[in-house]
Amino acid sequence: MNIKDILSRLPHRYPFLLVDRVLEADEDKIKALKNVTFNEQFFQGHFPDNPVMPGVLIVEALAQTGGLMAFNRIDEDNVNNYLVYFMAIENVKFRKPVVPGDNLILDAELLKRKRNIWRMKGVASVKGETVCEAEFMAMIREKE
Repeated sequence: MNIKDILSRLPHRYPFLLVDRVLEADEDKIKALKNVTFNEQFFQGHFPDNPVMPGVLIVEALAQTGGLMAFNRIDEDNVNNYLVYFMAIENVKFRKPVVPGDNLILDAELLKRKRNIWRMKGVASVKGETVCEAEFMAMIREKE
């Protein structure tokens, strides 16, 4: 899935779109990429002398990746009629900082689904090392 496909599914736009490409996807797992560059707005203040990607944005990138996985289950013609809402986050752990130049790999897998509620696990890694992990819930709903 390239950036055009991602933009057709997620409502996020710059500077809040945090997924650049989907590398692999099926109904229950997805692997995506976020290229972390020094041009990101958040590096201006986090932190000017030691730029580190904020942890909450890493978690948001995982949630966006999970949302893309949910959209894989919706008929292509109806994708624009739905939104995915972040509902909960648990067991978040940050292991290492993410810095400009890193290729952040975002893995999400479905743990459980009950109707329109999805429980997922996400793992973010750089060069094969886990930098963040979390469990989160999301709800997919038709737009009003």
